[in-house]
This record gives sequence, C-alpha cells and structure tokens, in this order.
Amino acid sequence: MSHRTISQLVFLVLALVYFVSGAKAEGGGEYVLGSGDIIRITVFQNPDLTTETRVSETGAITFPLVGNVEVGGLTVPAAENRLAEQLRSGGFVLQPQVGILPLQMRGNQVAVLGHVNRPGRYPLETFNMRLTDMLANAGGVAAAGGDQLVLIGVRDGKSVRMEIDVPSLFQKGDMSADVTLAGGDVIYVNRAPMFYIYGEVNRPGAFRLERGMSVMQGLATGGGVSLRGTVRGLRIHRRDADGALQVIEPDLELALQPDDVIFVKESLF
Repeated sequence: MSHRTISQLVFLVLALVYFVSGAKAEGGGEYVLGSGDIIRITVFQNPDLTTETRVSETGAITFPLVGNVEVGGLTVPAAENRLAEQLRSGGFVLQPQVGILPLQMRGNQVAVLGHVNRPGRYPLETFNMRLTDMLANAGGVAAAGGDQLVLIGVRDGKSVRMEIDVPSLFQKGDMSADVTLAGGDVIYVNRAPMFYIYGEVNRPGAFRLERGMSVMQGLATGGGVSLRGTVRGLRIHRRDADGALQVIEPDLELALQPDDVIFVKESLF
C-alpha cells in the first residue's frame, strides 16, 4: 500500500471519527445536509474522485462520473450511501467507500429575533453549535433585552419550547441549558421587564427591572424622592394574575414585580 493511500485512509478514518463522536457527544442527531453547505467527498483508493462541492439551492451536487446527485435533506451517512450506490450501479467503482466531510454548514439556519443587536437568520456553521454561540453571532442581547429567552424548534420529530435563563448559565456554571441548536430553530429574546415611577421623584419614568430589585432600589433608580416628596403613603399599582388592579402600600424592602407603578406623594409639610 502506497504512502499516499495510507494518508487518505488515515484522513477518512479521522474525519469519520471526529464527526460521529462529536455528534454523539452533543446528544443530537446526525447533521442533515442543506443548500449552501460545502462538502468534501473522497472515495477510498480513488484520489482522482476527491471533490469539494456546494449543495445547490435544489439540494443537488455535481460529482464526477455520476453527474447530479440529490443529497439535500439527507444525513451525511445517507448521502455517502447514495453516492456509493450510484458509483456501484454505474459500474464506475466496484466496492466504493465514500466519505463526506462538511466543510461549511450553511444549509441549516437559525432565526434570532427580538431584542438582540443584529436580529436575522444565521447558518449553523458547525454541527454542534450551541445557543450562546448563536447569540454571539447576533451581537448579543441588546440593552433593552431580557435575561430569559425562548427557543422553539423540533427534536426527534416533536415540537419543543424552552425558556432559558442566560445569566444563570454563567453565574451558576451550569451549561446544561446551553443547548445544541438544530436547523429551523427560532430564538426569541423578549424585552426586559420594566417598572414605572411617577410623582415626587427626581427622575420619573420607565426603568429596567433588575433581578431582586426592592422598592428602595427602585426609588434610587428614579433619582430618589424629591424635596417635595415623602415615602409616607407610598403606593404601588400592580396587576394580579387575573389582570385586576391592586393598590398596595409597600414596605421599602418589598421586591418589585414587572410593570409595577410606584407613586410618590407630595409631602404635606
């Protein structure tokens, strides 16, 4: 066996091991080829058939001897088997051993929507691309974006919806929620929760509600009570789960909730 043949064999084995073990390690299914993907095709002991090609918009590739081959929508092993069968049935190679290595994965895309800096559709550049990788591609969560996002997709033929708390991935060091993405996934980052202050404060208006923010911290965000105001008789207007309006007189350490409205009265003296 020549040195060139041995090198090709080693390349094929390493590529196959890398791809299969990586896919299994991520717990996802096999990568499905799509339009725009760029792949390298090798046929064992037939170096003249080595080809780098792009999957067309119709899901086809052009391969020496056999011409157009439909591979869009097929997993890598299925595409390898299809190419091998066409080489065999055409009498070009008696026992073809075909290897396909995805070089650029552009066929499967993920939509990133909502409050990110660059919303849009982005390709899955690798078969094990994670949620945080895609958020980085979209420029990260915008200033007005919330900490939680929603991921909608299909896994094992079933629709799934996941709510993922992004800061907890890093604060707690638990990356299990940093899921591996699949083609067709949609990531939506909602607006950050807000609270509102009006009345006798220095900066009335709408403000981002931080985690665990108390009434006192909310007042500080609004610049504090003005010289004409008082915290006595402070009121919070809050909607309950049924949408009914509640008016409460809170303790200053009470935790604020999304869409709370703080009203600061004018002092009588």
